[in-house]
Amino acid sequence: MTFNKISKGILAEIKAIIGDADVITGHGELEKYSHDETEDLRFYPEVVARPKSPGEVSALMKLCNENLIPVTPRGAGTGLSGGALAILGGLLISMERFNKVLQIDEQNLQATVEPGVITEVFMDLVAQKGLLYPVDPASKGSCFIGGNVSHGSGGPRVVKYGTIREYVLNLEVVLPSGEIIWTGANTLKYASGYNLTQLMIGSEGTLGIITKIVVKLIPRPTLDALLLASFSSNEAGCAAVSGIFRAGVVPSALEFMERRGVEWVNENDGLAFDLKDGVEAFLLIEVDGTNQDVIFADCEKINHVLEEFGCTEVLFADTSAQKEEIWRMRRTMAVSVKSNSIYKEEDCVVPRASLPQLIKGIKQAGNKYGFESVCYGHAGDGNVHVNIIKGKMSDEDWNTKLKDGIREIFELTVALGGTLSGEHGIGLVQKEFMPIKYREVHFALWRGIKQVFDKNGILNPGKIFNTI
Repeated sequence: MTFNKISKGILAEIKAIIGDADVITGHGELEKYSHDETEDLRFYPEVVARPKSPGEVSALMKLCNENLIPVTPRGAGTGLSGGALAILGGLLISMERFNKVLQIDEQNLQATVEPGVITEVFMDLVAQKGLLYPVDPASKGSCFIGGNVSHGSGGPRVVKYGTIREYVLNLEVVLPSGEIIWTGANTLKYASGYNLTQLMIGSEGTLGIITKIVVKLIPRPTLDALLLASFSSNEAGCAAVSGIFRAGVVPSALEFMERRGVEWVNENDGLAFDLKDGVEAFLLIEVDGTNQDVIFADCEKINHVLEEFGCTEVLFADTSAQKEEIWRMRRTMAVSVKSNSIYKEEDCVVPRASLPQLIKGIKQAGNKYGFESVCYGHAGDGNVHVNIIKGKMSDEDWNTKLKDGIREIFELTVALGGTLSGEHGIGLVQKEFMPIKYREVHFALWRGIKQVFDKNGILNPGKIFNTI
């Protein structure tokens, strides 16, 4: 598909739709919108528009569709797959002004929010009413709910409470044609035709632009316990994960961290955690509920499992401050690791019992190709974030051999029954690896769906898969 540039006439129409103050064209101001959190990629849009209503988004989409202008939707820019990058220029539509919580329905345990609401702000707001929205990605303090929906984002607590797919009931969406639809219904059951709501979740802004989100809420657990278990090897820590579930316990969080990541958090985030000799891996395990006796009983079961798998020490967090410090270690790990070197981050997911083989294979790939890796992530889901560190790897090897190493990691992931991304999405940077997992029949189906929604291919082009 050949797209057009934004002419002076089209720019004037964009300004007429949303007003001059929310149209950005200066190179310096555009810089903020030229990147997300994906490595060091930079792509400048020609124009950024910041609408505030579905009607304005609709008018922008209709204008761009008629004039074959590529459109890139953008949330907070915290993504890790390049999904919000305007790789073909055109118009970038920022959803930052869609920042209202429109309704919290305490009778039906639902809420209606705009996509530009910061995830943690919403979580805190419903918590004040004794409710829980459990989707809490590491970037919850800055990411937008709309971006979470578009990427199928998760976080530590989906291991017990389920992924974002279980909490999105209905979506208001602007299609590339400018039409505005609701994808489903504000009901807990839905068996009325194809489920367009689920199709939109994880579609990474390639099918429509989300302007309202109806989410399910649940009662907030009032109690929790937090354990930090130490292991002498990554494989031992990962092997214990499946054992905990087989013992009949479903933690509210079960996170894996390897030693090097904790060392870098100590160095870069001012954490004073005592790292003992011989400890190579940690499991952060949280159990929550409303009955203290049940929580303690679950902790005892977990302790027995940890002993079986060679756990060297279990730290039980006694105070809220201790809990916060342990969680800070996990949540700041990504930033601390990335501050040390040029890096690439992958997002593998396998059945949880296969985690030991996955971790072992990742380290073997690093030895083979010469890169270091730091692994951490949502072990309870089988989801590991692999931070590949350039370190002493030569520029030539980084630019030529690294992709072969990443390919081997993905091939192992798929061989173990997993897939390329658990929550970061495919976007721009992972799409070349999609044929490792998917056959041509999958691509044909996806292209057909894309064509139905977006016949001119203007919406977030070049992402997830090639449309031709």
